[in-house]
Amino acid sequence: MSGRRRAFTGSPFEAQFGFARAVRDGNRIIVAGTGPVEDDGSTTQGGAAEQAERCCALILRAIEELGGSASDVIRTRMFLTDPADQNAVGEVHARYFGEARPAATMVGCAWLCRPEWKVEIEAEAIVRD
Repeated sequence: MSGRRRAFTGSPFEAQFGFARAVRDGNRIIVAGTGPVEDDGSTTQGGAAEQAERCCALILRAIEELGGSASDVIRTRMFLTDPADQNAVGEVHARYFGEARPAATMVGCAWLCRPEWKVEIEAEAIVRD
């Protein structure tokens, strides 16, 4: 596959900050940090698990739009504002990407783009021919 393709989820940050949700170049897909943003631009309600669920769903949607699948994911990074949320976020991550067993990082951070966000996740995939 030649050429670079992009996927967008409609997050207001994509246009405001000038980025794509995901970019595919060749067989590699890079998914930007993905926060819990609903289609109307609002933040996903609930705790870290609900927010992680939304992040993972958006990531997977972008990967699938670019011809990949959850089984192609080789790397994820999870950013949490509260270390107490690690098990809840980890369980969601395992449901989405556990079979692929990507290299994964979970790190605590002081803040994310919106103060109500508890988690943001990014991913990388290599699509098999």
